[in-house]
Amino acid sequence: MSAAPANRPVCVADDVDLLDVAEAIAADWAALGVRGSFLARHIDTGEQLGFAVDEPVPLASVVKVPLALVALDRIAAGKLDAAQPVFVDPSTSSVGPTGLAAFRHPATVAVGDLLHLMLSVSDNAAADALLDLVPVVDVDARLRAWGCSGIRMRHRLNRMYECAAGAAGKDFSLALELAIRDDHSGRHTIETLDPEHANLGSAAALVDLLRRVWQDDIAHPEATAELRRLMGRQVFTQRLASELRADTLRLHGKTGTFLHLRHEIGVVEAAGGDRVAMAALTRSDRRANLAPDIDLAIGTSARHAFEALRR
Repeated sequence: MSAAPANRPVCVADDVDLLDVAEAIAADWAALGVRGSFLARHIDTGEQLGFAVDEPVPLASVVKVPLALVALDRIAAGKLDAAQPVFVDPSTSSVGPTGLAAFRHPATVAVGDLLHLMLSVSDNAAADALLDLVPVVDVDARLRAWGCSGIRMRHRLNRMYECAAGAAGKDFSLALELAIRDDHSGRHTIETLDPEHANLGSAAALVDLLRRVWQDDIAHPEATAELRRLMGRQVFTQRLASELRADTLRLHGKTGTFLHLRHEIGVVEAAGGDRVAMAALTRSDRRANLAPDIDLAIGTSARHAFEALRR
């Protein structure tokens, strides 16, 4: 069997009309020079559409969703106290532009508020402070025990920046060049972009995780309910939510951005009862920190998929 063309990923859909939508989204991404995977699934009917759904991709901050679920499950089981104070020193904490990662002075924050910061503003320091309490190996083991074999957690969030700095020093533009070059060659200079070492997931695995969270089919129900609430507090709306702004719709999401990666996973809920889980995982050759046209393409894809799948 011959390989599929580079910019023509294999599409999946439950009928011809949904297949047409999947192929149109894939063509729009290719026209922008975007590679990646996309999946949208109606949580209650199971109908879906997408492409390259089983491709494993480094997750960047999307990995904070399974991390949060494991931590919340421990809280629900009485093994971790949401009110427990945690001391965070900016001089030794993780790199990042938001939350505690941007603080200049030491702070003490409760575990529950670390979870809020991690999911609402994608705070890397909050995530790594949680990983001091719920280690990476424990998160990964819990995911395997839950049957989430398509999602792996292998390193702390700050490890991404450490590996980029190790390859490119303080030159973030060089790190971006290396990431793009290595994505085409398959030989990764930045370890945390290597599928053998990265925090990893596929669109199919992530959408299935969201489905299980929304159907209370994983972890303690108190944990899944709180994860849904916290994902509804995300402040970033430039991707999945950008074309789904309506009083009758609510989006619960989590972005992930690092070098050439621009991701988001989430669930769109309509007042009429439709619930659609989505994962958009993208890579591009764009030599820029901001790419609003790619963000908008993700939002347009989400709108087309939601409209095609709603009952």
